[in-house]
Amino acid sequence: MRLKMQQANYPNPQDDDFALKDMNPQFGGRGWMGNKRYTTSTHDLVEQMFYLYVRVVKAKNLASVEPCYVELKLWNYIGKTRDANNQEWSQVFAFSRDVLKSSILEVLVKEKGMEKSPNYVGKVEFDLNEIPTRVPPNSPLAPQWYNLKDPYGELWGGIIMLAVWMGTQADEAFSEAWHSDAAQVNGEGVVSVRSKVYVSPKLWYLRVRVIEVQDIIVKSRNRVPQLRVKGQVGNLQVLRTTISRVENPPTWNEDLVFVVAEPFEEELVLTIEDQISGTMKDEALGIIALPLSTFEKRIDHRPVQSRWFNLKHFDCESLEGDGKKEPKFSAKVHLRICLEGGYHVLDESTMYVSDQRPTARQLWNPPVGILEVGILGAQKLLPMKMEDGRGRTDAYCVARYGQKWVRTRTNLDTFNPRWNEQYTWEVYDPCTVITLGVFDNCHLGGTGKATAVRDSRIGKVRIRLSTLESHRIY
Repeated sequence: MRLKMQQANYPNPQDDDFALKDMNPQFGGRGWMGNKRYTTSTHDLVEQMFYLYVRVVKAKNLASVEPCYVELKLWNYIGKTRDANNQEWSQVFAFSRDVLKSSILEVLVKEKGMEKSPNYVGKVEFDLNEIPTRVPPNSPLAPQWYNLKDPYGELWGGIIMLAVWMGTQADEAFSEAWHSDAAQVNGEGVVSVRSKVYVSPKLWYLRVRVIEVQDIIVKSRNRVPQLRVKGQVGNLQVLRTTISRVENPPTWNEDLVFVVAEPFEEELVLTIEDQISGTMKDEALGIIALPLSTFEKRIDHRPVQSRWFNLKHFDCESLEGDGKKEPKFSAKVHLRICLEGGYHVLDESTMYVSDQRPTARQLWNPPVGILEVGILGAQKLLPMKMEDGRGRTDAYCVARYGQKWVRTRTNLDTFNPRWNEQYTWEVYDPCTVITLGVFDNCHLGGTGKATAVRDSRIGKVRIRLSTLESHRIY
């Protein structure tokens, strides 16, 4: 199955704005024939966008003892590496071909502090008409050594290792490259404008069967204890049993079910509480902390062995021990604990679920198809913030299906962004939904204040895969 969000020629938005664009061109691409999968280009649903790529690796024999950086100049576009004492940078730059107004690329090596000075340590120039073009699956262009010239045009022995080529957004270097259209972004904001792929952590149900406790000591003997068990995982998940109706020993036989995520770095904390009537607080009588990584995983109906655990008195200063001797006598709690992998953990609305597979991979069925999404762009977005007295929008798109989230790069200061990025998902159930949203990036400043701000949502669309036909492009 294939999905295309917009037509590549960007029709007039006044004509059938919200009509479905049905297309069936003869694109080559990834798909299914019978039980076999065939592949070609991974960017055949989007427009090709050409970039000038420059990979700056390192330099040798520089006539300088100060930290140096490399500056790339293309008319009014300038890219700079970080300062390096060892003369190694390993950075990639990408200049959009649409904004190139010069046929000469200048690569200058400068000392730290020479940002505003025309002086440089060495320079090499490239004629853009002579630069090779590389499109995957062709092999990457290997870096080469180039001689550096001094300000007088003389060779003096300094060399720099570079790779320069014309490529598209399908290039492997695209996601890691510094982009010329993001030149005004600095600091930590540079990270927020790049495209990313996220994989959601695998979620499990943690089932805790609280059976009984023994030898629990109640502080007040003038009343009937009202005992219950509180279970906590992290700071947000807190569950409690009902009050035990059996006094000796206190018995519950109740399940507490939590949602936990791999790699199970948290702890399950169980507390025996005595509910004091007429007050708003409970008296803690015993506590135990158990690492999640120690629990048994279950993917079928087989029974799980129960275990007894020693409780620590709540007056102890530390659960992990503080050098004091362990008491010879302690209360015990009887538990049956396991991580349930035979269920799907719902982390989204049941009306728009994108994945129904159980947690355990052993229980997955083979995929029934491939979903390909070409995120082309958006049109006529509204201003989301004010800057210098005018409206501005820095938009990016997020798509989620199953455990995989993708985020396009941010198009800066435009109401008609063009992303032209393509992503692929395996489909295990056609009765699922893919969700796409467009957001305004509010983290371009790279300051601590900006990191506390949430990106504004511009709009969202959900598409049911069951409404799409196989081997067609929409």
